[in-house]
Amino acid sequence: MTTAGEGRELTQVGPGTPMGQLMRQYWLPALKSSELERDGPPVRLMLLGEKLLAFRDTAGQVGVIDHRCPHRCASLFLGRNEQGGIRCIYHGWKFDVAGRCIDMPSVPEDRDFKHKVKARAYRVMERAGLVWVHMGERADPPGLPGFEVLDLPADEINVTMMQRNCNWLQALEGEIDTAHFGFLHGGHVDPDDVPETDPFYYTITNRAPQYHVADAPWGTQYAGYRAAGPGRTYWRFANFLFPCWSQAPNGEFESHMHARGWVPLDDHHTMFVFIWWKKAKSAQALPQPRYKDGTPIGGTGRGGIEMLPNTTDWLGRWRMAMDESNDWGMDRGKQQRSEIYSGIEGIHLQDQAITESMGPVTDFAFEHLAPSDQMITRTRRRLLRAARALRAGGERPPGADDPTIYRGARSGYFIAPDGERAWQDVYAGTLAAALHPLDAGRSS
Repeated sequence: MTTAGEGRELTQVGPGTPMGQLMRQYWLPALKSSELERDGPPVRLMLLGEKLLAFRDTAGQVGVIDHRCPHRCASLFLGRNEQGGIRCIYHGWKFDVAGRCIDMPSVPEDRDFKHKVKARAYRVMERAGLVWVHMGERADPPGLPGFEVLDLPADEINVTMMQRNCNWLQALEGEIDTAHFGFLHGGHVDPDDVPETDPFYYTITNRAPQYHVADAPWGTQYAGYRAAGPGRTYWRFANFLFPCWSQAPNGEFESHMHARGWVPLDDHHTMFVFIWWKKAKSAQALPQPRYKDGTPIGGTGRGGIEMLPNTTDWLGRWRMAMDESNDWGMDRGKQQRSEIYSGIEGIHLQDQAITESMGPVTDFAFEHLAPSDQMITRTRRRLLRAARALRAGGERPPGADDPTIYRGARSGYFIAPDGERAWQDVYAGTLAAALHPLDAGRSS
């Protein structure tokens, strides 16, 4: 059981909180590079409970700074992005992407003290079409997480962002809970109506899979497994990766290179950042599961994703049109007729509805966790131990010093022959035999 006190440790991310301190040890994806134009309008950015401002200067460099002008605290969102910096419209003070005051025109020249004034600014890096921000105090932080997908050519990577109206942890936990798939996403499907060659068949044939769960160098890992005929096992491997990443088993393990970030905007809002290889055989590229007669299985596809226009509000970016105010588009008729188990169209929207329906922050004391929740309990313990070790003795959490540990993580499904090997050996052997485009390019 997770206590109320532990829940606060896990979910609060503002300055000075244990989890906020842990999150600030890492580079976090904050917005798409395409959201910022040279000398264009600045963007309000909420990240880890802080109100920030992002802008791109004349030279193309990106700045992420506290939105308040250090002079009188007027918002620099109202400022003029011009000639190498953002100028406050209140008194004309101007700041570059590093937060340095570079002009103080309202002060007589002989009393100018701009060299003493600095807006709080965070380090920025651009990669894979994203602006990454490091909000920690380290003088020289390590590089981005070493996800294999980030090493692929930019034109082979796709990035999507979607905001979720709930705490980051419950959003992430929806990803590492594999037991829900046979119900939330496929509870209306009779296994006899699905071809045995479709991986979806195994998920709905046995809706109570067995699990292996363990700590991993990058965080935690589970292997859900089911019988797949005589002498064969259907495996679904997935990962939690520090500080707020997951890898879901929704693709063929051999090529499924991706990373799914659950970036805390504040304690009650999360930005889902999905980075994936376009050439992978995954849910994004494979056809929607179908019945034996070829009819698509309702509710199992990518439907339901309708986006609202971005606004300039603090939480106005990448919002879904379906939310609690319209019951996430639930169709009670389809639910009652068992056309869609949940009555909600599309796997992502189904997950969104479930995690948002829990409220802004889950009441952990109300839960009754089951054996199928082992990955969730282990991940919470791993996070708590890491946050407490950082606070008590300055011990860096996994990946904060060595981003290369993430290269050993991949998720996906596959069928393997039964044998004497331990489940970790099954994983390691399958990973070694999997597709690694970058390595192939180096050897050619």
